Amino acid sequence: ALDGVSLTVAPGEICGLIGANGAGKTTLFDVISGVRIPDAGHVELHGRPVTRWSPHRRSRAGLRRTFQRVQVFGWLTIEENLLVAAEWHGGGGGVLADLVGSPTRRRRERERRERAREVLARGGLEAVRHRQAAGLPIGTARLVELGRALVDRPSLLLLDEPASGLDHGEAGRFADVVESVRVDDGTAVLLVEHDVGFVLDRSDRVVVLHLGQVLAEGLPDAIR
Repeated sequence: ALDGVSLTVAPGEICGLIGANGAGKTTLFDVISGVRIPDAGHVELHGRPVTRWSPHRRSRAGLRRTFQRVQVFGWLTIEENLLVAAEWHGGGGGVLADLVGSPTRRRRERERRERAREVLARGGLEAVRHRQAAGLPIGTARLVELGRALVDRPSLLLLDEPASGLDHGEAGRFADVVESVRVDDGTAVLLVEHDVGFVLDRSDRVVVLHLGQVLAEGLPDAIR
């Protein structure tokens, strides 16, 4: 599925990845995120080899990913969908601290909620944060999924067809959030999208995959 693919994404850069169906885009995402272990080659994150790391270990090291099909926790509220992404840090003090409501536990919970509110505001979701995520319009659900990926301040963000099913206005809002993250937080973004215009208009650099190989790489205007 992949044959000698090599690419690097720098902090604060949006790198677009385009190619026909079957070119290997999603497989490459699977390899980078740890869902698939490659037969050869290696993956590095912050200069560290992570090829044999599990997906959750890579996630805790700063890698986040969204998927082609929207995946939200429908039984949780929009705000809770974001909060769950930070739960792995723990509450501080273990079960006993939870039971007695220790100051450390309360402080960490307050910090998480403040960060979640910040991300909700960035995506225009603050007014509906208490709404249950089940049955959300796809544009809103995409923003919830993006917010969940951003709440823990990722250093590398993989976006797999984020504009799929969105109208022009929704796609623009989504792109604005991604742009703010790369500018304000220095997040590296690898973007896969079938809407070539969306990629060319918003990427600093574009890589073209064809039958598992890099066909071309360069500035958007050159690729165009």
